[in-house]
Amino acid sequence: MSAVTLHSAPALAPLLARGALRSPFKRPGPDAEFPRTRLVLPGLRVDLAKLAAYERVCGFAAAADGCAGVDALPVTYPHVLGFPLAMRLMSGRDFPLPLLGLVHTSIEIVRRAEVPASGEYELAVHVDGLAPHRRGTAATVVTGLRADGELVWESRSTYLSRHGAGGGAAPVAAGAVVREVEATPLPVLAEWRLAEDVGRRYGAVSGDRNPIHLHPFTARLFGFPRAIAHGMWTVARCLAAHGTPGAAVVRAGFRAPVLLPGAVAYGADGSGRFDLRGAGGKLHLAGEVRALGGGMRG
Repeated sequence: MSAVTLHSAPALAPLLARGALRSPFKRPGPDAEFPRTRLVLPGLRVDLAKLAAYERVCGFAAAADGCAGVDALPVTYPHVLGFPLAMRLMSGRDFPLPLLGLVHTSIEIVRRAEVPASGEYELAVHVDGLAPHRRGTAATVVTGLRADGELVWESRSTYLSRHGAGGGAAPVAAGAVVREVEATPLPVLAEWRLAEDVGRRYGAVSGDRNPIHLHPFTARLFGFPRAIAHGMWTVARCLAAHGTPGAAVVRAGFRAPVLLPGAVAYGADGSGRFDLRGAGGKLHLAGEVRALGGGMRG
């Protein structure tokens, strides 16, 4: 795998437009070629104003994250930092899955230590591979954050492209968690009423301005009756309520979109599992948090 060093994070809007324009010409399949490039962004420093805006939208206490120190990044924030690099790869001509309609189905995060907001980091993103899925083809994108050469945070996100002739099981790290929680709803700890503008607010702080999240009209163009919340907003909101140890493993599987506006119920138990459900107990998200190398955190 070759490495390409960037001098700054790429602008998201042109990448999203480029990916949309190239989508009709993609030919997805688990045996397709995919980019073998690792994008590296050294000397990264966090914009503290943008971080504060993200924390407000997602419900994190100001500059705090569960058990983490007051200077620690929320456990989900490095995903936001890596998103422009991931989009550069996934909008490229050599990425076989169409960006339009691509669904984020799961994420696994390993945080090896608290990540200070004031630190300097090297960010790297690559596509780890493609796999058959019962509904099409799934791609795994790996994002890593290093401090002084040491890996302090890493995520593996699975993105699904739906198409015919799918096969195989879903390659979802959180699959077992989703199935277990789906069968046994967790105790409800909070009910949240979500405003119609949640997608626009999260898009402003994350840069992910996918039209399915912004307005009812643009969402209907892609088959949704109303705008839907970002999957990464839903997991961040749950983790803001749940709390996360300084060194932790987080797994989450996204099952059904959250329509905006709407109402959802957040559930959790002492084992570290959490879920987000809608009307009639419909499962939107299931996940778990555990201390790295230890037990679960409730």
